[in-house]
Amino acid sequence: MLCEMCGKESETVVRVKVESSVLEVCTACSRFGKPLAPTPGATGGGNGGGALGTDVQDRIGSHQKRMTERDLYAELPDLELDPQWSRKVREAREKLGLTQEQFGAKINEKVSVVHKLESGGMVPPDALVRKLERTLKVRLTARPEAAEA
Repeated sequence: MLCEMCGKESETVVRVKVESSVLEVCTACSRFGKPLAPTPGATGGGNGGGALGTDVQDRIGSHQKRMTERDLYAELPDLELDPQWSRKVREAREKLGLTQEQFGAKINEKVSVVHKLESGGMVPPDALVRKLERTLKVRLTARPEAAEA
C-alpha cells in the first residue's frame, strides 16, 4: 500500500491523525501523528466509522454542487443597449455642462474613449455602461421587448 504522507510503497500502513486529518501512513511517517485504532467499519462491525463516512459524503455532495455547470446568462436580466445610446450619452454630458475632457476625467477614461462613445464608434463593455448610467443618471439599457415595442 502507498503511504499517504511520503508516497512510499509499504507492506503495512498505520492510521494516524495528523493535525485534523486522518491518514494511512507507513511506520516511518507514523511518528508525525497520533495513532488511531483501526476502524470497526473496515472489519464490518460497529458504527465508529459512520461520522467519517457522513463527512466524506457531505464533502462529495458539496463538490458535486460546486462542479455542476450553471448558465450565468439565465440569471442575468435580459438587457440590450439602447439603439440611441451614443446620442443619450452626449446629450446627458452636455446637460451636465461638462466638456469631453472633464467628463473623461470624471469617469476615469481617456478623452478618445469619450469621443468614440459619443460618435458611436465603440460599443462600451458592460462595466462602462454601468459607469455611464451611474454618472450621467440615464438609462442606456432596456429589455428587448421594451425596445421593440
